[in-house]
Amino acid sequence: MRMHFWKTAIEEIYRDDPPNQPVSAELWRAVRKHCLTKRWLLRIITEREKDLDDRAYRTLQELEKYSENTQSSLIYLLLECLGVTNVHADHAASHIGKAQGIVTCLRATPYHSGRRKVYLPMDICMLHGASQEDFIRGSREQNMRDVAYDIASQAHVHLQHARSFSHNIPEAANLAFLQTVVLEDYLQRVRRADFDVFHPSLKKRNPLLPIQLYLRSWKKSY
Repeated sequence: MRMHFWKTAIEEIYRDDPPNQPVSAELWRAVRKHCLTKRWLLRIITEREKDLDDRAYRTLQELEKYSENTQSSLIYLLLECLGVTNVHADHAASHIGKAQGIVTCLRATPYHSGRRKVYLPMDICMLHGASQEDFIRGSREQNMRDVAYDIASQAHVHLQHARSFSHNIPEAANLAFLQTVVLEDYLQRVRRADFDVFHPSLKKRNPLLPIQLYLRSWKKSY
């Protein structure tokens, strides 16, 4: 019902008749001010609606597709808010969104495992002989680390691809890409923990993140 409400709300927003609801009203203002593309908003809702089945991703590619349709779509909207229309920025946004979705899935594994849920791609788990029960028990065996390594490596590849466009995008786009600082921080920390997603060090926050974000913003880089 919530997904249906937002689908209807988006249609009404683009008819200049938003629902009498605070978020809808602000979104209507943003749409009018920045000419936001309706397709990106609807794609986010549609993809999240598919995800209500509450099941593990069958393949890493399925996780990437979900990330593209949700996280990348949101970054496309941020680029529109910044007035950026650039094909290289769009390519970078696509890869950053995929990296963000992959990292989010990996980093949330201890939380979900504590609730007897596992969403990591089944093809990677099967490749290394890791079962859902292993994650639910919080196993820290080598095969579990191998699963995390493969998944983290794919996120790293997407970040590298995104940064390969850095010399061809407008400076304004960098503001939409600052989440790469947080993604890179987690990937570095999980590497130092030898890809043990249950390592206690990964539960701690990095107090230097705000400074790192400021420096990247000041340098206009991602």
